Amino acid sequence: MIFNSIEFLLFFPIAVLGYYLIPHRVRYLWLLVCSYYFYMCWNPAYALLIFFSTAVTYIAALVMSALAGKKNEKFWKRCCLAGGFVLNLGILVWFKYADFFLLNVGRIAQGIGIKWTPPQLDLLLPVGISFYTFQALGYIMDVYRGETAAEKNFFKYALFVSFFPQLVAGPIERSNNLLSQIQERHRFEFETVRDGLMLMLWGYFLKMVIADRAAIFVDAVYAEEHLYGGWYLIIATMLFALQIYCDFAGYSIIAMGAARVMGFRLTDNFKSPYLAQTVADFWRGWHITLTGWFRDYLYIPLGGNRKGRVRQYVNIMIVFGLSGLWHGASFSFIVWGLLNGFYQVMGKLLQPVRDKAVDVLQINRQAFSHRLYRMIATFLLVDFAWLFFRAGDLGEAVWSIKSMVRAGNIHVLFDGSLFMVGPDAKNFVVLALATGVLLFADYMKRRGIVLREWLCRQGVWFRWLCLYAGVCAVLLFGVYGVGYDETAFIYFQF
Repeated sequence: MIFNSIEFLLFFPIAVLGYYLIPHRVRYLWLLVCSYYFYMCWNPAYALLIFFSTAVTYIAALVMSALAGKKNEKFWKRCCLAGGFVLNLGILVWFKYADFFLLNVGRIAQGIGIKWTPPQLDLLLPVGISFYTFQALGYIMDVYRGETAAEKNFFKYALFVSFFPQLVAGPIERSNNLLSQIQERHRFEFETVRDGLMLMLWGYFLKMVIADRAAIFVDAVYAEEHLYGGWYLIIATMLFALQIYCDFAGYSIIAMGAARVMGFRLTDNFKSPYLAQTVADFWRGWHITLTGWFRDYLYIPLGGNRKGRVRQYVNIMIVFGLSGLWHGASFSFIVWGLLNGFYQVMGKLLQPVRDKAVDVLQINRQAFSHRLYRMIATFLLVDFAWLFFRAGDLGEAVWSIKSMVRAGNIHVLFDGSLFMVGPDAKNFVVLALATGVLLFADYMKRRGIVLREWLCRQGVWFRWLCLYAGVCAVLLFGVYGVGYDETAFIYFQF
């Protein structure tokens, strides 16, 4: 079941109605049942994995809590923490990386003259396993550090791990945010429900009007990249940056809206990342909860920036390399992560040079032209890295780069050839207009203006006119696929 399916549009009102009608003391049980049903719609057997992850981290947290004040407390708490990490990461590694590991061991063996064909396990990756595993591991780390108390009610903790709006693709919530909200009494309030539905509408707009429309061209070009080289690939790669942003942000915003309808507040996962003026700034606005997870549970424990510049740069590369690996079992993902880490290291190394150049040339850093230049430069760097993310493997990525460098078919930008690959001219116009709406919304968000709150302060006729326009935009311009099939969200594969 995915957010843009008929099944979800039937399931969600029932879940919300049941949540508000039943007594507060058992509402968490209703949401837990709904969450497991939501997850089991993909593969019922894999519900055992999320239950196992939940049970392991629940027990580990309780044991760590019980060890307080006991002899050798720190040692045994570390053992509990290590056990929780090993068991959870072991399952994640098995399902996500076993084939990748065996394939590369086989290649190494052949390289040194050993004839061995690795077995193909062909394991089906459980949906959302990377997200709920990291959320559960973050919880036991917080308990270990004493930043949160161990939850004694197993079913409330199970709901924290499996809460259906953000279960499959985040945001990756912290226990001090979501788990504490499970304890709260949420009353039905019109303003809260309205706010949530407006968020969901905006998320559907991003996904169905922008992301799925851009995907038509991107998928067509990357499926036949040796046929559509040069400027076709350049345009497709730029549109992929738009597609993945609207696809992933669309999911996160729908998740925030669905949770908000029931009174929960999830963490905002995106803050206008493509308006960033540095790559570091981009990552402060992109997949914020995963970036924060790696910062708090890996970068800082490794030493962060406290052990000298060289160690800091090494830590940055480690974090971004593992972040790339988190996204998928492929060297192209690792290169994508390392490239983003390299950008940040070079940004720190070249900072004195840039500062000197600004002083010598008397550049006004607050000038619109300078800020626009930095924003475009940042986007191009990030977009180049996206090529490795989108390519099937490193070989395809390298071939695509060569094709772009040698691009001689610039005429396709003017003779209508682009409109023969996927979307026609009218669809490109719709995509351009929708992207303009997105840029305006992101600009307002960058300035700290929440458009939903602004809209709610307007006259009733104007407010409802805007809402009807949004609904009509999704219904009329949304891309519904062949036979009106819904399209999965990109981050479901991670």
